[in-house]
Amino acid sequence: MSRLNFTLEKTVPGSKARAARFTTLHGEVRTPVFMPVGTQATVKSQTIDTLKGAGSSVLLANTYHLLLRPGPEVFKKFGGIHRFMSWDGPVLTDSGGFQIFSLPHSRAMDEDGAKFKSYVDGAIYNLTPELSISMQRAIGSDIMMVLDQCIPSTAAREQAEAAMHLTHRWAVRSLHARGDSPQAMFGIVQGACHHDLRRQSAAFLRELPFDGLAIGGLAVGETHAQRYEFTDLVTGHLPENLPRYLMGVGTPIDILEAVNSGVDMFDCIIPTQLAQRGTAFSSHGKMHVARTVYKFQEGPLDVRCGCPTCRRYERGYLHHLVKTGENLGWHLLAQHNIWFYHQLMREIREAIFDGTFRAFYERKRLELVRSDEDNPTVPDKKPRVARNPRLGDYEIVTSPKGFSSIRQLSSGEIMHSVNRPEDEAQKLYVDQSCLAARLLRSSEAAGSVSDPTAHLVVWDVGLGAAHNAMAALRCFEAQLAAHGPAALRPLRIESFECDLDPLTLAGKHPHAFPHLRHGAPHRLLQNGAWSHASGLLHWELHHGDFLTFLEQSVPPDVIFYDPFSSKTDTGLWTSEVFARIARRCAAKPAELYTYSNSTAVRVALLTGGFFVAEGAGTGPKSTTTIGFTRLESIAAHPLAPRALGEEWLARWRRSGSKFPAGLPESDQAAFAARIESHPQFVAWQPT
Repeated sequence: MSRLNFTLEKTVPGSKARAARFTTLHGEVRTPVFMPVGTQATVKSQTIDTLKGAGSSVLLANTYHLLLRPGPEVFKKFGGIHRFMSWDGPVLTDSGGFQIFSLPHSRAMDEDGAKFKSYVDGAIYNLTPELSISMQRAIGSDIMMVLDQCIPSTAAREQAEAAMHLTHRWAVRSLHARGDSPQAMFGIVQGACHHDLRRQSAAFLRELPFDGLAIGGLAVGETHAQRYEFTDLVTGHLPENLPRYLMGVGTPIDILEAVNSGVDMFDCIIPTQLAQRGTAFSSHGKMHVARTVYKFQEGPLDVRCGCPTCRRYERGYLHHLVKTGENLGWHLLAQHNIWFYHQLMREIREAIFDGTFRAFYERKRLELVRSDEDNPTVPDKKPRVARNPRLGDYEIVTSPKGFSSIRQLSSGEIMHSVNRPEDEAQKLYVDQSCLAARLLRSSEAAGSVSDPTAHLVVWDVGLGAAHNAMAALRCFEAQLAAHGPAALRPLRIESFECDLDPLTLAGKHPHAFPHLRHGAPHRLLQNGAWSHASGLLHWELHHGDFLTFLEQSVPPDVIFYDPFSSKTDTGLWTSEVFARIARRCAAKPAELYTYSNSTAVRVALLTGGFFVAEGAGTGPKSTTTIGFTRLESIAAHPLAPRALGEEWLARWRRSGSKFPAGLPESDQAAFAARIESHPQFVAWQPT
């Protein structure tokens, strides 16, 4: 039985985010919770009063440092860390595993433990699981951590597997060393960046009588994308009835993403460490207070913050303290940053309880990566020319409007070049297809596509950087959060892409592509498929030429048709290709949405067996294009798109590109007759 009496209070449909509470020897903890790091029985530059004033409920201390100084005898004399540091709330103690990891040239590891030389007096210690737990018992922490072997997250499989098994053996020894102590104990999942090892480690530890489980071995070398991916992977294999702790993480955006993946507890030195360097977090972005722009500024760091620093001190004064290296500047900025972190946790918990977490998450994941918007950095007069990140035939480019896109070097064509890619994916594909309504079993819109109880199948032709597929996934998660699983029909996304470099490149730069801060696209690249925890969404990747998969893939209800343009990718815009798609959709009505509004593309759709209407405009284009496999579907569409009629036909007759390229002159009259006699124009011509 758990020593913490953990209670799961609220979960979020469409997310793993959750709110809970548990009881320690020194009081209740409400999650999600951030724990300021008090490595040596003190949070740097802070007092107990400033910590309590900011909302701190749990502090973290470190066994390794406290073992060396002041040592177990001092804690035994004072009756534990709470009286020693005059803190009456819960304390979690790390075991020392990470600190041993950070001394690669000053320690030796074996089955028994880690031998190292003290930085205090040069004495040799052998930190075993038993010594670590004995020290933590002397400290009297509320939550003890097992001794683990931490290694770089990018370690080779053989090294990672050996460290994982050693961690498991030490975990069993740590449990035995605890004995009958009332202190809680957490196990630590290891396995570096290896999917099967992480699953294996979680499976082993959840069978042991731990009071909670931690995710270790992250924030030690992996990319942001890998951190999000493996956090999401591990939480999916942890029990729901125990707290989950992501060790040493992290930035505000890292915490938000991890909460969305189901993590409950966090710690990191960032709030105080960055404060020492003159950096403050705020609602309008990260601020580097030493910048000259703040020298004469009045007003608080953040008008939306209620911390003592913001209530009392001006920006100009804080700038002065930072520039002169005064300790008061460190104290005040750290007090503000800790307040900012706790306020973020309070807002997350409130959003979980009031059912708005999905919207809160979507808003905050963009806000938390900003720099100070009120005082943007002015570029140097002679800026250094930096090469855009590249992979294969692709590079990342940044629009003057501030968003990033992928450009193909060989053709120069940019994916989503005019509008913010997330906005274009939402407007042209998700909103136009009425995907949100069609996901609901009871929706009238669902009936215009197919049986509302069957799978809704979306073909995503031209995966690219996954903007369209992720917009569909976000739509699904929002509907799941709003209506619950019983109200939704299953969704299947079939993505087709011959070159995965754009998605791989974008995934390495999640700050430039915030839509990829989700475990799904990374698992898709790794495994070729991903399924939502609800069981209601399956995403499949078909890597290769779309035309080789066309007839073998599940017939779609909706098609997001977004390959490169007909100039770059001519073979995917022909009448023959659209005819094959139409034949594949013969059993049920289907709709094709594409960004193009060219006469040639619309002609290819018409002669391929589609009925064509004008889609919503985007950027410089006044319209886009929607293709329907059945004429009556145009009138049944909830947005009532305008079908091509006599006006378009008149423009086609005058067009210089009215015939497919390369069509012999002898065949042009017959082709023109096919257009003129198309059932769409016969039906829509006035009688």
